[in-house]
Amino acid sequence: YSYLFPTGPAPFIHIHSLPTLPRAGRLPVAVGGRCFPASPGSEEKPGPMAQPPMLPPFPSRFAGPPPPPQFRCFPPPPPPPERPLCLPGPGPGRPLYPPWAAPPPGPWACGEAGREEQQEEEAGALRQHDELWLGRFLAQRRQLRPEPAAGPGARGGDRAEAGLGELARPLRERGAGLGRARQRRLRLHRRKEEARAAREEEAARAAEREAVIDRWRAKRVQEVEEKTRERELKAAADSVLSEVRKKQADTKRMAEILRGLEKLRKLRKEAAARKGVCPPPSADEAFENEIQKLKTLIKKRTELYEAEERALRVMLEGEQEEERKREKEKKQRKEREKLLQQKREMDCMLFGDPDKFPLGHLLQPFRQYYLQAEYSVPSLIQIRHEWDRYLVPADHPEGSFVPSGWVLPPLPSSDTWATALG
Repeated sequence: YSYLFPTGPAPFIHIHSLPTLPRAGRLPVAVGGRCFPASPGSEEKPGPMAQPPMLPPFPSRFAGPPPPPQFRCFPPPPPPPERPLCLPGPGPGRPLYPPWAAPPPGPWACGEAGREEQQEEEAGALRQHDELWLGRFLAQRRQLRPEPAAGPGARGGDRAEAGLGELARPLRERGAGLGRARQRRLRLHRRKEEARAAREEEAARAAEREAVIDRWRAKRVQEVEEKTRERELKAAADSVLSEVRKKQADTKRMAEILRGLEKLRKLRKEAAARKGVCPPPSADEAFENEIQKLKTLIKKRTELYEAEERALRVMLEGEQEEERKREKEKKQRKEREKLLQQKREMDCMLFGDPDKFPLGHLLQPFRQYYLQAEYSVPSLIQIRHEWDRYLVPADHPEGSFVPSGWVLPPLPSSDTWATALG
């Protein structure tokens, strides 16, 4: 904006640095470093083309109560002092340029170190502001509070002031907020690690359970397949054996038929001889040759069928023997597992569970001493030699066999004694 003066146009005026401008009246003008306010009688009168005064968009009854101020733990900082209006041009006692509305930015920082330094500076500035406010607050409290008489109340106030100082001490320490943030990050990281470890442990346990289930399932499937194969093989052998027996029955029936034919020819030959009819010798010879061929064929088939029957019987007997052997091995394995379980229970009763007692446990030396014969041949020989010194003849009245296992103590005779033993 420019206004005409007797000497010429006035210089430019910085409108952004002025307070709220009046609606009617001239602007104050700065010339030569001095401010000339507009004269009271030089106010402009509204003309016919003047704009009406601006009204609020809604009446006050629709505006409602004013919004509450934003919550802050500390009061806002005091506003900066107003700067006088100045010209942009150089001159005595004037800056070269208008002052900054905000403090100038700091130097450019690269990387994580610069970011941490900036955060530390911001935290330090905030802490300094909080300390200043707390100091002013305490000073006002001291001025407004009357001097109490010496007594328990004064001591209570001193204690309260000391407690407030203790509470404000972390604000004075450098990096207090950063330390809390770092502790929070470490705590969250530790929780994440614990959750991840728990998930991995649960996954490992689930995988182990799945592996045990798969092994058990494979074992059961193998057993079922073996039983099915044995049953099918036995059924096939039985069917083949039945066929062989059927063929043997057919050969026996054919042999009986041949014997019947021979007997019938003999009877017919005798009847013809009584009538005076005698067959030629060539017919008898031909009949005998045919009967002999059929007997030879039946004999060969009978021998073949008997060989097949013997082979099938041997195979069936071998399968039955293998099945009996498997049943026996299974029974022996169950008995051996039962004995091992009993031995393990006895060892747990005498020396404790080895899974629960590590190598550095108090009972580990005793366990090694009593079980040294199982891991060392010289120890076994020495122990047997010490036992052999007490050998007596079999007919000795006080002789007895060496126990094959541990000699367990008898059960407690009463509940009191059981409580003492437990």
